[in-house]
This record gives sequence, C-alpha cells and structure tokens, in this order.
Amino acid sequence: MRGGHRLGRRFGWLWGAYGTSALGTWLAFGAFPLIALRVLHAGPAEVAALSSVGAAVGAVVAVPLGPWVEFRRKRPVLISMDLVRCAALLTIPAAYALGALTFLQLLLVSVVVAAADITFSAASGAYLKTLLPAEDLLVANARFESTAWTTTILGPPLGGAAVGLLGPVATVAADAVSHLLSALGIRAMGGHEPRPEHPERRKPPRMRAGDLLHGWRHILADATLRPLFLNTVLFNGLVMATQPLLAVLMLGRLGFTPWQYGLAFAAPSVAGLLGSRLARPLATRFGQHRVLAVAGSLRAVWPVALAFPGPGTAGLLLVIGIELGLVFCCGVFNPVQATYRLRCTPADRVARTLSAWAVTTKASTALLTAVWGVLAALLGPRTAIGLAGVLVLATPLLLPGRAATRLRAVP
Repeated sequence: MRGGHRLGRRFGWLWGAYGTSALGTWLAFGAFPLIALRVLHAGPAEVAALSSVGAAVGAVVAVPLGPWVEFRRKRPVLISMDLVRCAALLTIPAAYALGALTFLQLLLVSVVVAAADITFSAASGAYLKTLLPAEDLLVANARFESTAWTTTILGPPLGGAAVGLLGPVATVAADAVSHLLSALGIRAMGGHEPRPEHPERRKPPRMRAGDLLHGWRHILADATLRPLFLNTVLFNGLVMATQPLLAVLMLGRLGFTPWQYGLAFAAPSVAGLLGSRLARPLATRFGQHRVLAVAGSLRAVWPVALAFPGPGTAGLLLVIGIELGLVFCCGVFNPVQATYRLRCTPADRVARTLSAWAVTTKASTALLTAVWGVLAALLGPRTAIGLAGVLVLATPLLLPGRAATRLRAVP
C-alpha cells in the first residue's frame, strides 16, 4: 500500500534492524565517558578528547569509504559495518574482564565506530533508494525518524538502570549485541541485489584521488542540495556545540541534579516522535517545500533562549519547554530533508553524497564544539550559548528557495 502503510517485508526487516541498533546505541549513551572516568580515572581533557577527537578522526577515516561503497552491493556493506561495530565494541568488555582496558583502546574503538556509523548510514540511504519507489521515501524516512525518537525516549533510562546495576561496560556489550542482531536482520531480508555498474566500465573502478571529493562536488553543484547542506551543517554544529556548555551551566551554576538534567532532554523526545509522525500528513497537505521552509525556520528560533534559564523549577520548565519546541520542529524537518536529499541524488552517487554529508557534519560539529569551549572559557557559558543561538537565527537564510526545491525524482 502506498502513502504510509505497508512497504514490504524487506523494508520491514531493514526498519527492524535500524530500530534494534538504535536502541543499543542509546542504551550505551554516555558509556565511554563513564568508563573513562570511573574505570580509567581519566581527567576532563581526556574525556573531552574521547568525545570530539574520536568523532573527528572517525569522520576522516570514513572519507574514502564513500567512494568504495558506491559501486558495491549495499546489503553486504551494511552487514559488514554492523559486524565491525559489534567486534570493535566487544573488545571493551573483553579487555575490562582481563584487566587490560586502556584509554587508547577507548579512543581507537570510538574512531572505528564513528567511521562505521558514517559508512552504514551512506550505504543504507543508497539501499533505501533502490528498495522503494520515490513516492514512498518520505513514508520510510518518517518511520526511521519516529524510531530514532522512540529509542531516544526508551534507551537512556534503561541504559541508566543497567549502568546502576551492572556498570557502564555492560551497556557497551548490549550495544555490540544490538549491532549483531541488526546484521542478522539485514541478512534475513533476502532478495537479489544487482551489483551497481559504473557508468564507464563494468568492473568496480580503482579509487582515484578525485573520487574522494565527488560527493562534495555533487552537493555544491546542486541548487537544492547546496543550501540544504550548508543549513544542516551549520545548524547541527551550533546546536551540538552548546550541549556541553549547557551541562556546565545547569549542573554547575544553576545547581540542577543529574536526574533533572536528564529529564530536561529526555522528556522533549516525545515531541520529536510526534513531529516525525506528522511530517508526512503535513507534507501531503501543504507541500514538502512549505513544510521544509516553515519547520526549518521555526527550529532556529529556540536555541537562543537556552541562554536564559534560571535556577529552580521555573528554570527547569523553561529548558524543557524550549527543547520541546526545538525537538518537535526537528522531528518534522528531518524526514522531509532526508527525502529531498535522496530524490535529488542519482542512484550512482547516493553513497558518496551521504558519506560526504555525514563526514562534514561530524567534523564541523567537533570543530565548533572545540571553538565554543574556548569561547565559554573566555566569555562564560551563558554568553557562548547566546552567541550560538544568535548565529542559529540566521540559518533559515540558507534554506533552498521554492524554485530550487521543485522535487525531481532522479533514477
């Protein structure tokens, strides 16, 4: 059935695999910093490096993987990336059991997992484009978005309980098992996937230096993708860069407890679930361009207000209210954006395009997080958060115009 209903058995397996691995990832949310602090007695600088350097280096490692994936069957790549993540994560509990766990190992595993995450996302987007007709892509992306927010709601509380009972290493093992189950689910999809043919030759070509930049060249040359790319990279980077500063502000100067801080960011995930469920009906009624423009503009008005919460219940409710509005708008925007991106990209460029997109997003987020850490040290966390919010207000100017976003389904 078209329009938001049954998308077939193979999509069902892919969707289930995504949900399983996403839940495992959220179960282990914050596990690496906890292991570094509690088990290895690392300092603040090492914990910060674990979060930023691991993601940045992983993004760099993933750069050649996009061209490598492009002209290969995507389902084996998906299975391989799941197994790579599973094997890398399992080294943590194994080393811990042997008393041989080190900070360097945590850092290397975070790099491997970050690179595998980017490669998996690129391959899954390319596979989805071949699995479903263009008119069903928004339905599929909305379901993935709903699942992402659902696991965000369920995962951290369950993971927190598991950490309290079994320790953070146990949640890393659970994350590893979730990737193994995801690989088995993708394996169970069955069906024949023809090998993608290179437009110039039958055999997969040897990688050339120019191939590494092909994804960025396609994005920057496309009148729809270029502004959407710049908008997404800047918005995500600025919003994520303020998260550590908000933690310092709330847990330090404002005196909120850890459970209150967790509640402030877990509860609004319900709004993301609602927004993702409304994305397709809204796009059907008002058109995808209007939804993209309105949701993309409204999500930019919330972050600047995060510079103003005070202590006590009123301050906590203010943060929750701001996050509710921000997350709802993101829940509507993200599936529509993902659909535009797939429909505007030819099948033989999807993996490289999505890989370039993810690499830039992760690298810019790491860079902006480091820059905003320096600004917070110089100006204070409130001022740094407010400055990021002011810059976010300008991001709607980068959204593509109506003429550029006339949807064109490319093969």
